[in-house]
Amino acid sequence: MKHLIERGLMFGNLVEVSSPVLIERYNRALRHLTGRETKLKDFHIDISGYSPEIGHELDDDLYLNHAGVNRQFILLTTEQKTAPLLDAKFSTSRGILRQFIEQNEAQLFALTARDAVAGELVNSIYDASTPARLMDIGRIRVEADTTEGTVKQAARLGKMINQFKRGDDAWFDDVLIADMITLAKKTGDVTRNPVKLKTSSFEQRSFWTSHFGGLYVFRDIQREGVISTGDINELGNIPIENVFSLSSRNQIAAFLEANDLVEPIIDARGIDAAAILRQKMDFVLVDVAATMEEQVTALTRPALRQFARRYISLLPEEFHGLAALLRWAEDNGAWPRITSDHPAYFYTLRSKPHADRDLVNMLLSELSPLDIRQLFICHKELFYKSYAGWSEQKKKFVAEFLDREYQVDKVAAREALFGHEDKMEEPSAEDIIQMVGPWGAVRRT
Repeated sequence: MKHLIERGLMFGNLVEVSSPVLIERYNRALRHLTGRETKLKDFHIDISGYSPEIGHELDDDLYLNHAGVNRQFILLTTEQKTAPLLDAKFSTSRGILRQFIEQNEAQLFALTARDAVAGELVNSIYDASTPARLMDIGRIRVEADTTEGTVKQAARLGKMINQFKRGDDAWFDDVLIADMITLAKKTGDVTRNPVKLKTSSFEQRSFWTSHFGGLYVFRDIQREGVISTGDINELGNIPIENVFSLSSRNQIAAFLEANDLVEPIIDARGIDAAAILRQKMDFVLVDVAATMEEQVTALTRPALRQFARRYISLLPEEFHGLAALLRWAEDNGAWPRITSDHPAYFYTLRSKPHADRDLVNMLLSELSPLDIRQLFICHKELFYKSYAGWSEQKKKFVAEFLDREYQVDKVAAREALFGHEDKMEEPSAEDIIQMVGPWGAVRRT
């Protein structure tokens, strides 16, 4: 993995912890959550406060995520919001943590100035012993406080203040006044600077989980379904009608279409479809060239065409299907009939804009694994697993390509591949004025 690590494509954007003060706070939080602590003098943490170095030290990569459910977290700084989530067991966890930090950023900034904030993503289950248990997850609640209980104490102080203001004899209650003074020394003036975190609750109806070999769960749509990357016969009884294996391409294609979840790249608005198709063909070529132990670093378009001519008999159907679609798009070629049985079919799709967009693109990346860019963006766990089995030449090429074409400007790369993501919020009054003028829409008589 050295090529990825050197270019920040793996363990990139983690937050360094080397200050003795922060390490002491981290250990306080770690003892509070798990009863354990680290002896390391420096380490790195992800958005949840998980550290791969500490995981190695404790010989427990799930030290903050016991049994893979109800992930615990430690916040030392609000800067963690841009860090990745390592070893994710659920596709929604990072998004929930980031939203929680952003919704409470000012409060968390003040709290982490003096202490670590420790918490948990709480759902309705405590074990994932069967796939059916995972279907009981409906909503995730974020619970958090400092190790000294500052938030809880501030809430208690707030109630005392209300009691003091409203009680007829509160001025003579020496015990109440003494307790208020004691708490105020810990929490500060909660009347001017309230110490309160928004109660954050998030729906988790549709998600990917690494449990049971990998499951894609779609429940927030008209026709619910579960897609398993393993043997569906080993899943037992799941309270969802549609259960498919990843190899059931026709059923998956029909499921995605029936729920209006995908669209052909060639018909999508806001992207250069021909450029995307050409890039997908390049990835297939690189895979074949690397298998034949060719030098695949720093490739040019002429070099790729040379590989195509040299290994034409070895090129898979994915390449030929994409090539036919590209000829139609650029050279007015015959319309290629690419059905769900064709190996290139899922390479030609992307998710439509909707709430499950990232989950659908994640599924499509697993159904089109030779597209290494989409695999890296949408399904890092599978990308790293696949990367470990590639040849050294292919590893080097992929790392250099991602560093050059994606890492430099991630936002632009994602927009080029998936299109612009429209905002979902209602237009403001200023937006409406810009659209129709200050006197409203003009009606025709």
